[in-house]
Amino acid sequence: MLAMAMTEPGSGTVVAVEVAQPVPGPHQVLVRVAACGVCRTDLHVVDGDLPDPKLPLIPGHEIVGRIERIGRDVDGFSPGERVGIPWLGYSCGVCEFCRTGRENLCRQARFTGYQIDGGYAPYTVADARFCFALPDGYDDAHAAPLLCAGLIGYRAYRMAGSGERLGIYGFGAAAHIIAQVGRAEGRQIYAFVKPGDGDAARFALDLGATWVGGSNDAPPVALDAALIFAPVGALVPEALSHTVPGGVVVCAGIHMSDIPSFPYRLLWEERTVRSVANLTRADAREFLALASRVAIRTHVRTYPLADGAKALADMRAGRLTGAAVLIT
Repeated sequence: MLAMAMTEPGSGTVVAVEVAQPVPGPHQVLVRVAACGVCRTDLHVVDGDLPDPKLPLIPGHEIVGRIERIGRDVDGFSPGERVGIPWLGYSCGVCEFCRTGRENLCRQARFTGYQIDGGYAPYTVADARFCFALPDGYDDAHAAPLLCAGLIGYRAYRMAGSGERLGIYGFGAAAHIIAQVGRAEGRQIYAFVKPGDGDAARFALDLGATWVGGSNDAPPVALDAALIFAPVGALVPEALSHTVPGGVVVCAGIHMSDIPSFPYRLLWEERTVRSVANLTRADAREFLALASRVAIRTHVRTYPLADGAKALADMRAGRLTGAAVLIT
């Protein structure tokens, strides 16, 4: 089969390569890929921000497809079923983290499109335990962003607590999903976009944001919590400066530039800074059940699989509103 792969570490792109169609192992399923989202984490992988990727590597971890074959020890799935395959592709199941519901921190964890070949290809294989049925109300392209932008965004959203006034820094794929979840639950959304990015500002307002400003602007009210999706460490003290006592700032990306030093007074009064690492299968089940109840409008721009490099370049250049999705 012809796949889009990273063949050199830190190359910044993917190229077409011919590879053997994968064969499922005993606990795996073979999936014919229908759509695969292009995530900012894919950029971090191909740009070399994340160390020691599998090489050559087929990226992609927002995979939607249909099962073609199942391994001999797979239960609960049948050929023809539609499934989603997310970032977390394996955990050991026996370590302290796995046994306490924190498999996202497993030291033996492996990740789709990083240590495991992903969805920039017509076919992929995945551990059946880390595949999920998808809500019927989303076609393949619009379901794809749910599998990382949605899942990681939702984990970050839950970590932010139940405060009414929620700030979101970086209004991309994850933010546009979580803003809708927040609005459905009655929260006020304060969107912070790159200064001068009128398209992002209009996008946020269209999705129900109460207020939109630049990333260094002060919101009209203090925030109960803030989610930082932009990979910019300087936004951490910026966000802290706008949160109430006891507020929470959640760093939601897998990679971020260094956080600069800042005065202790910004952290004082029991403010909290925390990070999100990966996701768990419980996160996936909970969020996908929510997505079946809440009509989330995922905004996508589709590309043919052969244009995987272009999709990555458009994301890097900030030419996307919403999410990019490759169609096989």
